[in-house]
Amino acid sequence: MERTTTVISPQDIEAQLDHCRAVAQLTQQWPEKPLAFVDTYGCQQNEADSERIRGYLSEMGYGFTDDEEKARIIVINTCAIREHAEQRVFGNVGALVHVKRRHPEQLICLCGCMVQQPQVADKIRASYRHVDLVFGPHALWKFPEMIHTLLLHRGRIFQNADEAGSIAEGIPVVRQDSVKAWVSIMYGCNNFCSYCIVPYVRGRERSRKPQDILSEVRQLVNEGYKDITLLGQNVNSYGKDLDEPMDFADLLAQVNDIPGDFLIRFMTSHPKDATQKLFETMARCEKVAPVLHLPFQAGNDRVLKVMNRRHTREQYLEKIRAIKTLIPDIVLTSDVIVGFPGETTEEFEDTLKVLEEVRFDALFTFIFSPRTGTPAASMDDPMSKEEKLANFNRLTALQDAISEEKHAAYIGKTVRCLIDGLCDDERYDLTARTPGNRLVRVVGDEGALGQFREVKITDANKWSLFGELV
Repeated sequence: MERTTTVISPQDIEAQLDHCRAVAQLTQQWPEKPLAFVDTYGCQQNEADSERIRGYLSEMGYGFTDDEEKARIIVINTCAIREHAEQRVFGNVGALVHVKRRHPEQLICLCGCMVQQPQVADKIRASYRHVDLVFGPHALWKFPEMIHTLLLHRGRIFQNADEAGSIAEGIPVVRQDSVKAWVSIMYGCNNFCSYCIVPYVRGRERSRKPQDILSEVRQLVNEGYKDITLLGQNVNSYGKDLDEPMDFADLLAQVNDIPGDFLIRFMTSHPKDATQKLFETMARCEKVAPVLHLPFQAGNDRVLKVMNRRHTREQYLEKIRAIKTLIPDIVLTSDVIVGFPGETTEEFEDTLKVLEEVRFDALFTFIFSPRTGTPAASMDDPMSKEEKLANFNRLTALQDAISEEKHAAYIGKTVRCLIDGLCDDERYDLTARTPGNRLVRVVGDEGALGQFREVKITDANKWSLFGELV
């Protein structure tokens, strides 16, 4: 299979915008302005992809709704990381058959990582015949052309061929948030961890040109965005495929040099590529948030080797010590898989020891979920579900206690926070984020939305902080 990255030309994107304009001419003839419902599962990269789908839909003349009954187009952007997410998608898509029966003119589209898997696309083709369009991440840039074709010639379109992947600049974007923004700096992954489907569905690593990234960030800052997250499956690999290679630390420094009052975040980092240079750049750059998400997945070296993680427990801990030396107040988060095939309870104990030494602020924890097509899916897995659940509960109990203790240390402090939304708790008015991305529920005036404000922390639990505007 050819794995050379395809760069979509400006002319090809302009052709897609021509399809947008043609669809807009059609929609203008309809009695009412058509609405679209875009539902997103999974990671921030999927959220960023959905923003581009909304951008295209807006150019086609669609407004937006959260009501499936009112939508002329439904787009479900799917995730393939865990079985639970796939089952939710199948359940929700199955229920749409009744909605479409009431609204036969409706177009139902499935996209994202899940449908890039051949066995999933085949299942949709055979068993979910009310779905009109299926396309993987590689075909997103052609979304207007596919919609235009369906509106002119009703039928079914499947675009999920196995490809190296592409880079497409110039796709319009409609963001749902006016304070926080995602900026993809690269796509795909070359790591092939034995449990992970991402390299198979998102293709190989490919980096956007730094000038395109910097231009997008400047525009966001000019529009008033205050919290900008640089996205990639492994941001620390950024730049290795560019004609003029640069590394992620250099890119981070250049983003930091953009004038304006805003925070820079990034995810996700792979431990094997997290360098001392990156840590020193984080410490030096005043706009880079003091937070690092560095997944370690397991604390036992044998398990890490079978996972193909390409780092050891001690190498990981050395990097944690290095970042803590440079940034003592760093907020650390991570991912952990419990019950990887062949993991014993004794090996799992090594994971608990990592938690006790590092003392993460928060963890994203998962019981192993086999993904068809990955090496781990066919490995012997003798541990029972009950044992895995017991270990998982031990892990979460330990992390909950650490998180609660760390959050309690904030009480009485005044922290500069970004006020980012309205709170759904009637006792509080606003939500905010500390520089380390801890959630704060705040009493205060809605006029503070979108601003950096001093917040006095008055209480805490294991999930969040509570405070009031100073």
